[in-house]
Amino acid sequence: MKVLVTGVTGQLGYDVMKELERRRIQAEAASREQFDITDEAAVRSFIISARPDAIIHCAAYTAVDKAEEEPELCRRINIDGTRNIAAVCRDVGAKMIYISTDYVFPGTSTAPYEPDDTTGPQNVYGASKLAGEQAVRELLEKYFIVRISWVFGVNGKNFVRTMLRFAQSHKELNVVDDQIGSPTYTADLAPLLCSMAETEKYGVYHATNEGFCSWAQFAEEIFKDAGLDVKVNPIPTSAYPSKAKRPLNSRLSKACLDAAGFNRLPSWQNAVKRYVKLLTKISVS
Repeated sequence: MKVLVTGVTGQLGYDVMKELERRRIQAEAASREQFDITDEAAVRSFIISARPDAIIHCAAYTAVDKAEEEPELCRRINIDGTRNIAAVCRDVGAKMIYISTDYVFPGTSTAPYEPDDTTGPQNVYGASKLAGEQAVRELLEKYFIVRISWVFGVNGKNFVRTMLRFAQSHKELNVVDDQIGSPTYTADLAPLLCSMAETEKYGVYHATNEGFCSWAQFAEEIFKDAGLDVKVNPIPTSAYPSKAKRPLNSRLSKACLDAAGFNRLPSWQNAVKRYVKLLTKISVS
């Protein structure tokens, strides 16, 4: 099997490539410089030349607040770019794994969302990712749509790194506590995506680390694992205005993984502990 990975300079793409190499699966990386997903002709030429059996599409516009200011660019990347890739997957018979988000849901429920629950994105980014999902569904039969949330990994910016940076100059931090969801460690998600690519268990999945927390609880766990004495003051979303509206409920049900025979990811606390330890090791070396 040969797998093409988009967005390899990002957090998830980086770890997916590492996992494919670990499994000795032939892989080809497609960075933004090599592979402009918004250029239909370039996408077609690149994929036809590579002849992959599967494409794990990690490239995306993910600046949630900035998307409110430049919606056309966000849509061009997340909708048009995804459609370009899906169209060539159809023509060459390749499977496609499309990475989506909890933001496709309205966040008004209190129960974990199932894959087939009613969607209703509340911001430009979420709407663009949902439209990307729809393009994949329309064009392909051999697809996996994998919704994730609150992503962190070694190769990029994320909430964990931000909290650790703030801790260098703050003894107290105000962090939202009424948005509930699950962190997703890319080093844990990558093996699941690679396992999916080796199967024909197509469909829509939710895949985050196990358990739920608020952003404030997430921050407290980060500081605890880093051995830092930083007080977290829980605040409501209304006290922290942002350009993009965030859902209060980002809980995702992973029963779909059980039904398909895929392993769930470890707990989010376990993931944060391993990640903080890795960051400490990297900063020391």
